[in-house]
Amino acid sequence: MPLPVRSLTVLQNWDCQGCTACCRQYHVSVSAEEKARIEAQGWANEPDLKGVLLFKRTGGWRSKAHRLNHKPDGACVFLGPDNRCRIHVKHGSAAKPLACRIYPFSLVPAGEHWNLGLRFACPSAVEDKGRPLAEHLAEARGYAATLEGEAGTAAVTAPPPPLQRSQQVTWGDLGRITAAVSELLADEDDRVERRLRKVLFLVATLRKATFDGGGDPKKAITGSRLTELLELLCEEAEEDVPGPPEDVLPPGWVGQMVFRPVAALYVRKDTGSDRGPAQTSALGRLMSAVRFARGKGRVPQTHAAVPVTTFAAAEKPLGPLGDESEELLERWLRVKVESGQFCGPANFGMPVWDGLESLSIAFAAVEWLARVLASDGRPIDDAVRTAVRIVDDNYGFNPLLGRGRQKYALSLLGPRLELPRLVAWYAR
Repeated sequence: MPLPVRSLTVLQNWDCQGCTACCRQYHVSVSAEEKARIEAQGWANEPDLKGVLLFKRTGGWRSKAHRLNHKPDGACVFLGPDNRCRIHVKHGSAAKPLACRIYPFSLVPAGEHWNLGLRFACPSAVEDKGRPLAEHLAEARGYAATLEGEAGTAAVTAPPPPLQRSQQVTWGDLGRITAAVSELLADEDDRVERRLRKVLFLVATLRKATFDGGGDPKKAITGSRLTELLELLCEEAEEDVPGPPEDVLPPGWVGQMVFRPVAALYVRKDTGSDRGPAQTSALGRLMSAVRFARGKGRVPQTHAAVPVTTFAAAEKPLGPLGDESEELLERWLRVKVESGQFCGPANFGMPVWDGLESLSIAFAAVEWLARVLASDGRPIDDAVRTAVRIVDDNYGFNPLLGRGRQKYALSLLGPRLELPRLVAWYAR
């Protein structure tokens, strides 16, 4: 019997609106079983699919891996003229590849249950359209059962992500930590960027804590003791964290040098119709990396949405965000935290504290990209929506972000207090 799937305390809605963005942007890998099943569906008998290559080999000529093929216009080969999936229409949802069925849901193992998260790369998720996630639990349980069947006990018996290195807590205590972080992010008395700086204060303080009590179980910080400590630190954060972003020191040279290349990874699209002009060749990608490292001149168009603008324009204050953008940013952050998408297997194996710091730099990348998009006259709320979609498309999924070099770069920012400075600087 599959483990239960739990929704989140944050109210998040979603239903497919038929925009077909996912059918045009993603290269969907298929297993050998899925490939054989689709081939047996008789698509060669369809007049407009005769002679059409349905699958494309990936990973080199010796590889046996395949993905769904795409048409010259970028759409999946199975996307019909009515903008509906041919497989779904003819054989039902269960006949599609699992990746297509589960998107944009994210199922994260959490001990005795799965957490149901959401990818904000989907326009419907960003715009909060549809039914509450809690009403999708039945279908999510079906996906969870499939995942458990494919991964076996490994999907549900893994220990919780460590807080840092070998510092481990129980799933229950990890839930207490994420609940406290989500509560900080839900504090409507503050702008979202200051709420996130409070979270970073919490992380910096708890990195110094010894949760096992030095080997003495009576002194261990767990259960109700951990709850009390978190409450005290949240109160202390209110006193110690500066108020408006203008009261925070600007990021230093190290902060800027580390941030720009990381932001470049969040602000890119290498496939689909949104692929940036700068990403169409190896030379273009190399030159983009050089420009981001220098931080001068024109911003490379690593995504089709990036306008012709300069790095200097991205340093100009955008001003306070409106209620719509604030609500979106709060919702996005809380979904990532409560679902567990910010750490562990869902985010390249990052420990908890590193994962929360990675979420803060992704937030700074959203703020930076919103400035870039708004520099071309785009309304601010629309700029923030687009920025969240682009950044979240890469968060936890762009393999370059999981490399040791990027994790090391992130580790440089925390001890130097650069993360809250970056968050505040791009929120001005």
